[in-house]
Amino acid sequence: MVDPTRGVLYPARLPQFHRLPPPADAAELVEWCWIPEWDIEPGRSSRQELVSFPALNVVVEGSGTVLSGATTRASSRDLTGRGWAVGALLRPAAVAALTETPITLLDRVEPFDAPGLPEAVAHAMASGEGHRERAVAVLCAWLRDRVGEVTAPQRHANAMARLLMSDPSVRTPEQAAARLAVSVRTLQRMAHRHVGLSPAAIIRRRRLQEAAERIRTDPDTDLATVAAELGYADQAHLANDFRAVLGITASSYRAGADPGRS
Repeated sequence: MVDPTRGVLYPARLPQFHRLPPPADAAELVEWCWIPEWDIEPGRSSRQELVSFPALNVVVEGSGTVLSGATTRASSRDLTGRGWAVGALLRPAAVAALTETPITLLDRVEPFDAPGLPEAVAHAMASGEGHRERAVAVLCAWLRDRVGEVTAPQRHANAMARLLMSDPSVRTPEQAAARLAVSVRTLQRMAHRHVGLSPAAIIRRRRLQEAAERIRTDPDTDLATVAAELGYADQAHLANDFRAVLGITASSYRAGADPGRS
């Protein structure tokens, strides 16, 4: 599993947050599950800012279930009061059972009808020690039953997503297509069908997450070095990516992520 804070722009602001692996029998459907729990004093809020993974999430919170699409920009949410959420970052093999058109969910969160699931997850979350693991088991069992048997094309789609998101040597769709032994057009169709984004957009998201993580954890690193190591054409290309997705410059992010930096 990747660093548990990758994609979280300001981890120090997080409430209690956990990423848990799915049960073994749901590993082809879920990359990981995530559970924030918060208790914010009255009159205050906690803003969470993310540059999300290029994938869909199914999320149970309170009395409802939602399907959250892949994003094209940074997103934020202000937490207030007391609450929790139990989410699953979906692998492509799970997507078709939940939506036929993931592209229509880009940058959107839609209610999803899942009778009995919110109540079962809420019961698990209130069950004492081990509640997170039980909640994950409930969510993954529901998903496994809905998807059914995983097919060879679904596994191929999983391989596509893993290659695009985890292999730093893959910097272009052409390289990814060659590794998967498919045409670039087939790769594009797979990505749009199972994620809603193009292969190039998925690669760019991976690089941006890695760049943000590098800048946050090693603030003295030269930005030109980060750009070169992650396959950007130059520092200006990295800067443009930051502005386009995060709405801020890499230098501004570095200063905000490290408050002690002058």
